Amino acid sequence: MRRDCGLPDGKSFHDLRHFFASTLIFAGASVPMVAQYLGHESPAVTLDVYAHLWPGDDERARDAVDMVLVRDQCGTGNRTGSM
Repeated sequence: MRRDCGLPDGKSFHDLRHFFASTLIFAGASVPMVAQYLGHESPAVTLDVYAHLWPGDDERARDAVDMVLVRDQCGTGNRTGSM
């Protein structure tokens, strides 16, 4: 399969599994969802392996403030207030 997909030597199915998991996490998938897709016994197993890939509280806080700062007073997201 590796050869058919044009992957370099040394890449395994397990590498593709990690790629799949990290792609789900980057796209915003929840811990339980990733655990289910990977077939983990529990979300705790998923967190043991992939916790470092989920955005931390600091990043979420910065994103929340950024979202508020780009909105106008009506909450439309338009800086000029026009629709």
